[in-house]
Amino acid sequence: MGVSLDTSVLQARRDGPAPETAPAQTAESKAMSLKFEIQPTANPTPETERAARLVDPGFGRIFTDHMAIVRYNQAKGWHGARVESRANFPLDPALAVLHYAQEIFEGLKAYTRDDGGVNLFRPDANAKRFHNSADRMAMAPIPAPVFIEAVEQLVRIDRAWIPGGEGSLYLRPFMIASEVFLGVKPSSEYIFAVIASPVGSYFKGGPAPVSIWVSENYTRAAVGGTGAVKCGGNYAASLRAQAEGIDHGCDQVVFLDAVERRYIEELGGMNVFFVFDDGSLLTPPLGTILPGITRDSIIALAKDSGTRVREEAYTIDQFRADAASGRLKEAFACGTAAVISPIGKVCSASGDFLISGGVAGPVAMGMRKKLVDIQYGRTNDPHDWIRKVI
Repeated sequence: MGVSLDTSVLQARRDGPAPETAPAQTAESKAMSLKFEIQPTANPTPETERAARLVDPGFGRIFTDHMAIVRYNQAKGWHGARVESRANFPLDPALAVLHYAQEIFEGLKAYTRDDGGVNLFRPDANAKRFHNSADRMAMAPIPAPVFIEAVEQLVRIDRAWIPGGEGSLYLRPFMIASEVFLGVKPSSEYIFAVIASPVGSYFKGGPAPVSIWVSENYTRAAVGGTGAVKCGGNYAASLRAQAEGIDHGCDQVVFLDAVERRYIEELGGMNVFFVFDDGSLLTPPLGTILPGITRDSIIALAKDSGTRVREEAYTIDQFRADAASGRLKEAFACGTAAVISPIGKVCSASGDFLISGGVAGPVAMGMRKKLVDIQYGRTNDPHDWIRKVI
């Protein structure tokens, strides 16, 4: 591979932790009691300029004035928690993340209620998934209370950036390996940060059915890999397939399993559901796919209404046959950004087919409304998913 392997680290992993590093619980307890220092920017965006940017913010191109940041090293543990002016990181060319891609991220939103308050939707679930991602990537896990506090503090200081109407504040917690070292080993230093971006409604004029391309040349993940982890490498690996889909006139790509190339897994950045003529829902099982929080929420709400939900393998051939016979009534993708996207057309090298005439179906649209109403505080919250920040 052309890089040096730190054998001392591998030996330590075989032998277990050394006595001096054993009290990890103490370090975590210390991290959980971190207090964030709030340092407001000296140069906030003028109100008129901010208002102009919020008219049509798009997605992920406009950013708020601040960021939350916490640092980690093996000597101090998590420390230096603060909210400060959004700025560039000074990056050494030998920074571990630049060479071995040790990084993870999350995505969640803040929503303005009708009474002027602000909601977060299931930040505890994001914190848990972030912890699991860190564990899989051999990174230092940040305690859930610190993760949530960082998100909340950023929302409080930048709440003026939340657009009106169906807009929201997209929050991007992430962590990168920041040790300056070229040996192949888990980093001993990390930067955890949260940035925010105001976003408008994902769909202008209402959710429109998307077309998807079946990727037969590329796979997203395999058993034992990082498919269930929200890490940048998964998304980088999907980009070539996504480009192939765009070349064929499609909006998104859908991946098949890496072994038999038959079973549907997920889209490039979204989970997928199928709606059948008996009213039941089916979604691919977890393992090699991302455990989406929107996915989990849909399953819970569907079960609340008495709908049967199956987490089962589903082949592309069965997908095509069920669409042709009418047994399949709808298909939709789901994720934080779009909430729910109806799937209207499926394209592949073997031919194209429509689902439900290529229009948005009532199950997808009904489920989307349920979720959005909970997120904005317009209806009751049966699972205590909402966390009121303000």
